Amino acid sequence: MENTRELFQIMTRRFALLNKNCCSVGSLDISPVQSHILFEVSRQHKPSMQEIAETLGTDITTFSRQVQSLIKLNLLQKTPDSTDRRVYTLSLTTEGQIVADSIERQLNDYLDEVFSHLTVFEKETVLRSVRLFNEALAKLEMNCNPVSG
Repeated sequence: MENTRELFQIMTRRFALLNKNCCSVGSLDISPVQSHILFEVSRQHKPSMQEIAETLGTDITTFSRQVQSLIKLNLLQKTPDSTDRRVYTLSLTTEGQIVADSIERQLNDYLDEVFSHLTVFEKETVLRSVRLFNEALAKLEMNCNPVSG
């Protein structure tokens, strides 16, 4: 019998390695965490820092340091909200959008190559399964305590 945890550990390691290797754009080396921030900021319309931190499951202090590093690289802008000066919204700079688009292309090219080893039916099965699994995960509280039952 296959070890379910082992399957997910291997997939997680391989995907983490993919994220690590696909985050160089020109002379910039973008960490996987920074890449996730750029992705979420580009995906959401002017999100607050708190919204992105929550989406990524990161504490605000660690997240703030990552945001500052992206601001120093001129990839991200932090703007006080017009209705609440305590809240800051995030947006990509022009260069940040170029970097985010480049990382997106690199990851999509890699995934296209992975899927090229599968039939159309197998690819659709994998994607449908991942969607179902993500939906199931969303229904749980994110912690590592076993579900009692």
